[in-house]
Amino acid sequence: MTNLSTLSAEDEAARERLYASASAMIERTKSWSAHNTGSLNTDGLRKFAPRLADAFSALEADIQLTDGPGFESVGADGKTSEAHSGPIIEIAARTQAPVQIVMSGHYDTVFAPGAFETVTDLPEGRVNGPGMADMKGGICVMLEALRAFESSRLKDQLGYRIVLTPDEEIGNFSSSEALRRAASSGALIGMTYEPAMETGAMAGGRKGSAVFDIVLHGRAAHAGRAKEEGRSAIETAAELVLGLEALNNQFEGVTFNVGSIDGGSPVNIVPDLAIVRFGARAPDQQAAEWATQSVGKLFARATARDGIHGHLHGGFYRPPKPRNTAQQALFDAVHSTGRAIGLDIEFVDTGGVCEGNNIFAAGVPNVDTLGVRGGRIHSPDEFVITESFPERALLSALLLNRLADGRLDARRIKDMMGR
Repeated sequence: MTNLSTLSAEDEAARERLYASASAMIERTKSWSAHNTGSLNTDGLRKFAPRLADAFSALEADIQLTDGPGFESVGADGKTSEAHSGPIIEIAARTQAPVQIVMSGHYDTVFAPGAFETVTDLPEGRVNGPGMADMKGGICVMLEALRAFESSRLKDQLGYRIVLTPDEEIGNFSSSEALRRAASSGALIGMTYEPAMETGAMAGGRKGSAVFDIVLHGRAAHAGRAKEEGRSAIETAAELVLGLEALNNQFEGVTFNVGSIDGGSPVNIVPDLAIVRFGARAPDQQAAEWATQSVGKLFARATARDGIHGHLHGGFYRPPKPRNTAQQALFDAVHSTGRAIGLDIEFVDTGGVCEGNNIFAAGVPNVDTLGVRGGRIHSPDEFVITESFPERALLSALLLNRLADGRLDARRIKDMMGR
């Protein structure tokens, strides 16, 4: 990989085009942000997906909207049901080109209808709005970078598959197979458009993430007349929660967090139902296996109590994405490319997870914070820094140029994955 920090004629043309498009990128993202696409707002997702597909129709690509499979959901009554999200948008172009990449992003947000639906201009070149940073702004950057690339003479050297998902914020349970399939179709490099940090830093290594639901059933009884006949699911859940939280700091890098306990009954009844919902993070596969085994032991102990039975759901839906030789080589290439436009990009390891974990699990090195700079994501204070739209679109356009002309040797990086 050579000359990553210098600009070619194609790079200069992309710079001119993308900075001229800055205002249009911001306005498009504002209009997208005003449309609620909470992960479980199926109606909102279904209405928004065609808008995205129409925007990407500007590319020379095949676009398909498909419904992913249903996924298991544990209700407040302890019963499982099948949940659904919105359409998965799959885009493919030049799938026989010499260099193949996979790109991903999500159009769902964490905000349910009515929770946060306004877009507000803030001082100092910032805009507050749901998904402005995470990650409708990132999808806009991806689109504009591709449009700039497709106007260059290099386009025939690079093909891509894009997956835009409706369920990233709840774990990609419906779209995970689409991500795996796209990554496994000859992709050498992955590019994902989660927001960069406010400082411009990007994510390096990522932990793996698990979500668990443990449903506990006891035996109801009158709390005054026959307390001894009951078997409290809440008491068992309380012991379980203490055991889960005690796992923190027992294995380096592994964390547990109990998010909620559902169930219970009026205070004059011994409660016969409790649902413990919790998450875990692990830095590598060995740590993830230890965490899973530890949960199993605590579940077995809980259900060994007299009169208690239950069922365990979930696990590590996103495997760890540690830094390895291939990942570091890709980060170094992105850093050198950023220097060509005055960026000194730092890569910071994080406990957060994203679709980059899925792509890594499919054997593809990837960089997964190519989106806009912003902050306060997952809160009503979410904001985007508007000057980052052309900046980050140009960074992606330069990466595409370098992948296409060979200055960034994608095959060499991919070959490092096993080291």
